[in-house]
Amino acid sequence: MDGELRGDEVRVGGDARQRFHDARGYGHPLDGNAIALSLVEAAHLLFRGDLDAIDGAGFREFLGARDAGFAARFLVYADLRDRGFYLAPDRRPWWDDPGGGDFVVFPRGKGPGDGAVKHRVRVADERTTIPEAELADVVVAVVDEESEITYLDVESFAPDGDTAFDAPSGVEGVLLDDRVLVWDPPEPLHEQGFYGQPLGGRAAEYDALQLSLLEAAYLAAQGVLDLGDADVEAVVERGRGGEGDHFDRRLRVYRALRNRAMVPKTGFKFGADFRVYGDVESVDDLGHSELLVRVLPAGHEFAPRDLSLDVRLAHGVRKRMVFALDDPSADTIRWLSVSRLTP
Repeated sequence: MDGELRGDEVRVGGDARQRFHDARGYGHPLDGNAIALSLVEAAHLLFRGDLDAIDGAGFREFLGARDAGFAARFLVYADLRDRGFYLAPDRRPWWDDPGGGDFVVFPRGKGPGDGAVKHRVRVADERTTIPEAELADVVVAVVDEESEITYLDVESFAPDGDTAFDAPSGVEGVLLDDRVLVWDPPEPLHEQGFYGQPLGGRAAEYDALQLSLLEAAYLAAQGVLDLGDADVEAVVERGRGGEGDHFDRRLRVYRALRNRAMVPKTGFKFGADFRVYGDVESVDDLGHSELLVRVLPAGHEFAPRDLSLDVRLAHGVRKRMVFALDDPSADTIRWLSVSRLTP
């Protein structure tokens, strides 16, 4: 059986509708028993030997004549087919509700006519970048330089915690070089709110609490911390001196997490901006942090290699990897959770 190339699709006649579409979910129906295949569907049928040729070209010639990125899409398509899934191009007329990806994957045993979608898949080469606007409830299939495929599940996320804390007021602090020192702090500030670190540990001679500049800026803005001659802006300027605009982004994300009853602490040991606890009752009975958060500007373009690295690290320490995309012009933060997926 042969096919005929027509623009960005391949027409196949004969009993193609019964043989390929109705029985195995390839293509979309045309008049009579003919179907139209997308180029990647046609390549897969050539590869399997179900089609003999397209305009006289076999699989080798057809694959070699395609545009950049086609080989990666073919590899992902073939892999998902081998895993037992039917899938279709994420565009009309193959799929009536396009979502901007490359493929729509249907649950096992289902096809385009059933209306159920298991995954929307976006294919990415290891060396490309992906704008964050294109990452919304999609599975990114990353094809590396050795043609192995890593699937990353990207979901919109809403951080939410259960940390309850009655903040004191009028706590006096002193702005030092890159932190704030609180002498004789009220016990709940650290014990229940998990702010700061005791100076020299709990057995130290002096009762003092060290606050990061982020913690201090937040607490001062909330009216909890009194910095004497300094103010919130002085703390923020000190932070900008070391981080530039990234300090402002981290402060907005820090504030958002605290306002959602979560406790962000530094994620330095994990290569992230924050590790985040969802439910803190007492520092003496502190569980594991649940999230790793990396703060990025809105419009950021993700490198698949960096995504894979962050996700692998978070998985290794039993945490969820979350990206906070900060857009100060709209006063919004977009939260994306990314995890490894085995289809």
